[in-house]
Amino acid sequence: MALVREIMGSSLMDKSPFLSSSSSSSSSSSRLILSQKQNRFFLPLDGKRVQQVIRKSVKSTTPVAAISEDLDLVKVVPEKAVKFKVRAVVTLRNKNKEDFKETLVKHLDAFTDKIGRNVVLELVSTDIDPKTKEPKKSKEAVLRDWSKKLNLKTERVNYIAEFVVDSNFGNPGAITVLNKHQQEFFLESITIEGFALGPVHFPCNSWVQSKKDHPGKRIFFSNQPYLPSQTPAGLRALRERELRELRGDGKGERKLSDRIYDFDVYNDLGNPDKGIDFARPIIGGDKIPYPRRCRTGRVPTDSDMNAESRVEKPLPMYVPRDEQFEESKMNAFSTGRLKAVLHNLLPSLMASISANNKDFKGFSDIDSLYSEGLLLKLGLQDEILKKIPMPKALSKIQEGGLLKYDLPKIVSKDKYAWLRDDEFARQAIAGINPVNIERLQVFPPVSKLDREIYGLQESALKEEHIAGQLNGMTIQEAIDANKLFIIDYHDVYLPFLDQMNSLDGRKSYATRTIFFLTDLGTLKPIAIELSLPPNSPSSRSKRVVTPPADANSYWKWQLAKAHVCSNDAGVHQLVNHWLRTHATMEPFILAAHRQLSAMHPIYKLLDPHMRYTLEINALARQSLISVDGVIESCFTPGRYCMELSAAAYKNFWRFDLEGLPADLIRRGMAVRDPTQPHGVKLIIEDYPYATDGLMIWGAIENYVRNYVNHYYPNSSQVCNDKELQAWYAESINVGHADLKNEDWWPTLATPEDLTSILTTIIWLASAQHAALNFGQYPYGGYVPNRPPLMRRLIPDENDPEYTVFLADPQKYFFGALPSLLQATKFMAVVDTLSTHSPDEEYLGERQQQSIWSGDAEVVEAFYEFSAEINRIEKEIERRNTDLKLRNRCGAGVLPYELLAPSSEPGVTCRGVPNSVSI
Repeated sequence: MALVREIMGSSLMDKSPFLSSSSSSSSSSSRLILSQKQNRFFLPLDGKRVQQVIRKSVKSTTPVAAISEDLDLVKVVPEKAVKFKVRAVVTLRNKNKEDFKETLVKHLDAFTDKIGRNVVLELVSTDIDPKTKEPKKSKEAVLRDWSKKLNLKTERVNYIAEFVVDSNFGNPGAITVLNKHQQEFFLESITIEGFALGPVHFPCNSWVQSKKDHPGKRIFFSNQPYLPSQTPAGLRALRERELRELRGDGKGERKLSDRIYDFDVYNDLGNPDKGIDFARPIIGGDKIPYPRRCRTGRVPTDSDMNAESRVEKPLPMYVPRDEQFEESKMNAFSTGRLKAVLHNLLPSLMASISANNKDFKGFSDIDSLYSEGLLLKLGLQDEILKKIPMPKALSKIQEGGLLKYDLPKIVSKDKYAWLRDDEFARQAIAGINPVNIERLQVFPPVSKLDREIYGLQESALKEEHIAGQLNGMTIQEAIDANKLFIIDYHDVYLPFLDQMNSLDGRKSYATRTIFFLTDLGTLKPIAIELSLPPNSPSSRSKRVVTPPADANSYWKWQLAKAHVCSNDAGVHQLVNHWLRTHATMEPFILAAHRQLSAMHPIYKLLDPHMRYTLEINALARQSLISVDGVIESCFTPGRYCMELSAAAYKNFWRFDLEGLPADLIRRGMAVRDPTQPHGVKLIIEDYPYATDGLMIWGAIENYVRNYVNHYYPNSSQVCNDKELQAWYAESINVGHADLKNEDWWPTLATPEDLTSILTTIIWLASAQHAALNFGQYPYGGYVPNRPPLMRRLIPDENDPEYTVFLADPQKYFFGALPSLLQATKFMAVVDTLSTHSPDEEYLGERQQQSIWSGDAEVVEAFYEFSAEINRIEKEIERRNTDLKLRNRCGAGVLPYELLAPSSEPGVTCRGVPNSVSI
């Protein structure tokens, strides 16, 4: 009976009604069946004897009421079904801070709970009742002691509920929850104890709305994953019903409490009711292709029926309730937003006091933003405190340093590193945007723009510009030896230059930069091409600037590099960061919620990689990428930012080339090599983003392959999985409708297809986003290193400004950079975007690590993946101390940590969260 004790292990058996002395006194008898392999032993015992045997054998405290014969162990088989109790431990998460209304309603709910307005639960079996043809259900149960636990200050509160079920109930597969209170609550998990198979876990992690807002019962499934074809009979209808509710009907305006996932175009970026200058084109559709975003259903504007009315800060934008930031995340984000507001306010006041404060005058003005803070520097603290209605609060903020900017990492080791050509080049492969450099394969470079629209567009780069900088090689020899590289922004910017340069205070070129790979494995820039539209009023539409030979050429070279960095900052933010990780992921997330049940194994795999993305994207539509948002205000393309992003989506984006190995091959930065660990050989061996990234890519791919093969041993199961196929089809045909007919979309017909698609999605949501996001303040917070916009072109000898340039080139240089107001606004926002919140979940981590799935093999596979991520982190640490790797180690050189998986909260320039969460 030791086996009985180990499996059943419960004193609750003493309390089970079908083993009670009252039931045993009846004339019915029971048999204790011992089954081992094919041998079964039947011991005829009366009910009282069964009770005595089990009581004598059971010593532990886990409540178990019956043991399934499927376990081939022990089972009590009564002649007819009897009822017994099982226990639910229900874990709710408290808010740390409640406003007055929430506290009031909380006390009201505690009172009404006593008179029957409870939280009501019902347990649903995986089996069908043969008589009713409906799923077997328990009696309804309510959470106990709600009012008694009202004032508990712990983060989590456990409540108990007891279900009464029949002995032939089967296994629990779902729980329904009805909230009769006035206020929503966050349900973290439910654990059922008392069944023979052991504790049954329900990871919920969801807000449960009041019945008055959502009359229907919420459905939560156990952690046992099922493919659609394997769904137990008792759960099939609930599985379909839950998905129908999540899809909604595509009509009406969404309430903040809704959980409805649907698609729409970007028709809410402008505000035409404020005037023509505030109107923006609809992004998404035949005219301007773009991925779809989450539908909110707001009423149209008065001026344009196709434009959705805006919700301005501080009012919240709709995303499905469970997608909204949790409290600690929102607090961290709000603190950052407060910092941004204060940093925006102060330069505005400062600019209004003195027109001379419009430009930085020199390096000392920039340095003072970090050393003194704006108030102390300008002696304006008294002036500001008078104008703000919370002087005490602001005074505390000032004392806490909130009005100072932290020193960005790029100048923390070497104040003038950013001025050096080798650092300019190093950042192309180890900075915040290491994904645009390509191997040069044709010289001079060739434009792919439509000649009928843009003309021939021949490059101005000639052999004489670079021939003397190739260590004695000819250009063709350097190309053949993989020594020449290019960052080419010509085709991205040229179509928009006329419009951009007509904006007040914006001046830009379409740039190309040529790099030479030295024998040390480092890059050096050897030529920069600056292009303007052919009809430009400038004396030359194309010019080439080469490394300096004298004072004049030195400052022209610095200005040329600044224009390259400005191009780079725009493409980084609008294309590589926003488009390729935020916007293109949203359709896959919306379709996953609409088409994949929470019990689908692929949903369980993707779940941590979808966290917070819809919310951060909604916040971006509200204040970053919208009319007069930070992106328009601070980046050179201005009001044309989103159109430039959309052009990149139409002309350059391909899902099949978004995985790291495919992207490296596309850019000529790697070649296929099956002898290498990841199937590719890098052209530049010391390419920190690629070398670290390939390790993470390989770990993700291996984990995903094991996971997929566990559930899909053959291709027919992939093809016949209706939820999986519906998810992928909707992601493409609806979420990426404007590109749905492209022939490059991968097919989904085999386990290897599925592995590739999922690996790409997880890579983009985690490591790719981290590499592009969390260095924004460490590298861009020092504006001269990566100016997000430029306000002056480089003067020619014939330009009126040339004499001004000659007289004071440093002043001219700073006058070409963003103004003080633009710079501080940009710094405040990238500071917020580079910040890890305290509740961040990093690659190799996930909520409820041991119970997110009821499948022990995949939990074990996840722990192996987590261990591999830890090993990768140690290898990255080792590489950053290897003096042979000059692109990540050396005097004043920043280590490359953007793909180091773990991080503390704050701005750390490292850490790979699971999802696009900021």
